[in-house]
Amino acid sequence: MAHPATPVPGATVAGGASPAAAGRGTGVAEVVSRFAEAWRDGPAPPDLPAFLPDSPAIRRVSLIELIKVDLVNRWSRNTEPKRLAEYVAELPELSTWPLPPDLIYEEFHVRRRAGSSVRVGEYTAAYPAQAQELSEMLATDDYHSTMMTAATEPDRLDDIDVGQRIDDFDLMTSLGRGAFAKVFLARQRSMQRLVALKISQNKGSEPQTLAQLDHEYIVRVFDQRVLPSRRLRLLYMQYVPGGTLYSVLERVRVTPPAERSGAMLLEVVDAVLAAKGEITPVESSVRAVLATLSWPETIAWLGRRLAEALDYAGRRGVLHRDIKPANVLLTAEGIPKLADFNISFSGNVSGASPVAYFGGSLAYMSPEQLAAVHPDKSTTAADLDSRSDLYSLAVMLWELLTGSKPFHDESVTGGDRTTLDGMLGRRAAGPDALPYEDLPPDCPAALRRALARALEPDPDRRWATGADMAQQFDVCLDARARDLVDPPPGSWRLRARLWIIPVMAVAIGIPNSLAIFYSYHHNRTLIIDKMDEQAQRQFGEIAPNAYGLCFLIGFIVTNVLIAGPLAIAFGLHGGREYDAARLAKARSDTLRLAQRNVLTCFALWALSGVVVPVTVQASGSRLTADAYLHFFVTQIVCGAIAMAYPYFLVSFYAVRSLYPMFLPHGGLGRADADQLATLDRRSDYFLAIAAAVPLLGVAGATFIPAEDIPSVIVALRVLCVGSAAAFVGVYWLFRTLEKDLAALQRIVAR
Repeated sequence: MAHPATPVPGATVAGGASPAAAGRGTGVAEVVSRFAEAWRDGPAPPDLPAFLPDSPAIRRVSLIELIKVDLVNRWSRNTEPKRLAEYVAELPELSTWPLPPDLIYEEFHVRRRAGSSVRVGEYTAAYPAQAQELSEMLATDDYHSTMMTAATEPDRLDDIDVGQRIDDFDLMTSLGRGAFAKVFLARQRSMQRLVALKISQNKGSEPQTLAQLDHEYIVRVFDQRVLPSRRLRLLYMQYVPGGTLYSVLERVRVTPPAERSGAMLLEVVDAVLAAKGEITPVESSVRAVLATLSWPETIAWLGRRLAEALDYAGRRGVLHRDIKPANVLLTAEGIPKLADFNISFSGNVSGASPVAYFGGSLAYMSPEQLAAVHPDKSTTAADLDSRSDLYSLAVMLWELLTGSKPFHDESVTGGDRTTLDGMLGRRAAGPDALPYEDLPPDCPAALRRALARALEPDPDRRWATGADMAQQFDVCLDARARDLVDPPPGSWRLRARLWIIPVMAVAIGIPNSLAIFYSYHHNRTLIIDKMDEQAQRQFGEIAPNAYGLCFLIGFIVTNVLIAGPLAIAFGLHGGREYDAARLAKARSDTLRLAQRNVLTCFALWALSGVVVPVTVQASGSRLTADAYLHFFVTQIVCGAIAMAYPYFLVSFYAVRSLYPMFLPHGGLGRADADQLATLDRRSDYFLAIAAAVPLLGVAGATFIPAEDIPSVIVALRVLCVGSAAAFVGVYWLFRTLEKDLAALQRIVAR
């Protein structure tokens, strides 16, 4: 840190006392020591003015140093934290000279270490007289206390090594290090357990952030300890022994694409375990699954878990901000776990390269995160949300999948304006500029789509949540769901997605036409032919008109019901985008398409069973009660035909062809899972109706007089044999539908 060259009255220098206090440091030190002891031993904050000496020679210097001690204790203990303005109001003598820059410097850093969002601009604006000095002093996170009580140099990170004991921890093995921290495998003496111990300077809010998170794919933080005398923070967490994805990435780069697989990932984990003397799990269902996956499926497997972790964190308002291979740890089974959440952003990067703060992570950053570290951009860290983390996740997964970054940022070595501008320019081109030729030939379309959408430069065009992105990875891992969502080129399911009207016409029209033929033939034999000539003529006029009217009503209702899904389907095919609510309604309408249409058909058949004979009777022709009953039963049988067979034909088309086209656009939730489950249960009922059609025909025959049976026996045989044969087809549709729904439910349920 650069201290001001010309001290102001009352300012201290790195050694502790101000020049004005030279030769009198011992007196100030005693005052500060007594005040610090009162803070340490007392139940409440000590009365600062009571510790001020009467001597004018050391009073001003002592006041500054006491405020520093008071600030640190109040903010670190969260005991009635105060700001400098409050001290000025309580201690009028502070207003007789400008506040020393090092006092302002201390307040800035104690607030930041306590987890507050602090910006350099806030302080340069509040203290314009010291703005230049503050801009230089606060532009770096490399904090060095100016308090006299910190005269003893702390342990430097470079001096901490394996074999030492730090507080309650014996350092056993080095697990890695970064720009501001070292990580060790350590034995915690008090708990007799192994932990991963991260030793860093006592700053930042990472422990408070990580303490909120309890997820199977996030490293579990046990607790933290702060060593004030050494200005160190010890963060101890779950020990994850399988290395990091960085080791996997190194292996990917030296392995031909055809030889990459889930088994390769396990080999990397096993090599890390062997180097640490760890035992490889022998019986593990997770490892058994991983060993069978292709490399793209392995990336989807990792991505799904990491997207879930980011979704969990994002719903709690926690951002990671530093997604990269080195920050994803692997268990002995190969399960990924996110570590190192919520790195600090500098409020001013004009004095140094952003690489100093992000340790080479720039290549994984989203455009808005790069803008936040760009000295000429107005974007700040507060403008980021979880979609920025999903962008970084996509960059990392692309690199693991192909061995190179999607925007070819491998050569990034600095963080000056030119470098940042170049990175922002490459990202602005969006998914159209991605090197798709680098993807493996067996890369599923769903994986390509998931990564491409997450790499959109506009956050509003990316996946809205980690859950949406995770569902796309799930599609990659479920062969049946993958086939439904992305049918092979030339598949009828792909072509039929826009054939809604002709498909519905065939699925509903043919069974209803056959039912009309059966109804007319059957009723003519048993009812119409027994009527007088006038009545036959009237019946012959009324029945076709009634059937025609019902067909017209059914046609109109069907078109109304398919209008919504049809419009969305054509819009998506043309590249239009829709909000989540419209897509959700389209999915819901699609799953209810079959039920709504067949119930309409049945209602019209039942209605015709009442309206036709009543109209004939009203026209002057007399019908017997048996004729009424028989006509109505026949219409009910035909209504069952019009329900059972169209239901499965329409449902089969909706689930196999139409519904999957909405899934790549995300937004699926519990409502979708409930609707899929409802459709699955409803299919059982309609299967029972299909099985009952021949039984209904036989039951209807019991109402036929014995002398009429020979004349209708052929129709009954056709009904029974035809419906039995149709049931075989319906059952095949039912079983296929059941499997498709199960696959879709697996995707949505997660």
